[in-house]
Amino acid sequence: MSLSRGINLFKTVNSLKKPIYGHLMQQSRNSGGLYSYRCGAYPPSKLSIVGANVLQGFMWWWVLWHLWHESDHITGEFPWPDTSKYTDEELGIPPDDE
Repeated sequence: MSLSRGINLFKTVNSLKKPIYGHLMQQSRNSGGLYSYRCGAYPPSKLSIVGANVLQGFMWWWVLWHLWHESDHITGEFPWPDTSKYTDEELGIPPDDE
């Protein structure tokens, strides 16, 4: 009985000693794109370039449109109050005679 368990243990230890090259190759095989190890990156496809330009054009149109038509989001809806007209009591400053 101990001999059979020893053989299974030996097989398990022996399988752990094997190099893990299969794991590294599987990464590049299943990455879903082109593999470039010691060379420059491959150029993106024409579709991804056009799609990125359309997306960034829409994004800038959205930002600039809302800045022009709804600038109150940045500048505020109401005018700034004149702080020189505040009294000491409103500001929480105690009187001088205390």
